[in-house]
Amino acid sequence: MTEVIELEHNDQKGTLYLKVDNKTEAKLTFVFAGATKIIIDHTEVNPSNKGKGFGKKLVFEAVKFSREKGITILPLCPFAKSVFDKTPELRDVL
Repeated sequence: MTEVIELEHNDQKGTLYLKVDNKTEAKLTFVFAGATKIIIDHTEVNPSNKGKGFGKKLVFEAVKFSREKGITILPLCPFAKSVFDKTPELRDVL
């Protein structure tokens, strides 16, 4: 099983995809709010993959992207917000 996270983005929005054997199994979408912030607005995991941690991996990848770009995150997606609430070491990007 090959698991890969891919990022697609432009100046307005972006999507992180978690693919297993080249099939998209989860995605996280965000929009840019100016030059210094992204808003995570949706996280989706295929029902057959619930509980495998795919959504959490995407939130962690969004945090990595945020740190690399020096921008903050506003987690409007309830799932993403819950990951931030449960993981204090991610809060530096809020």
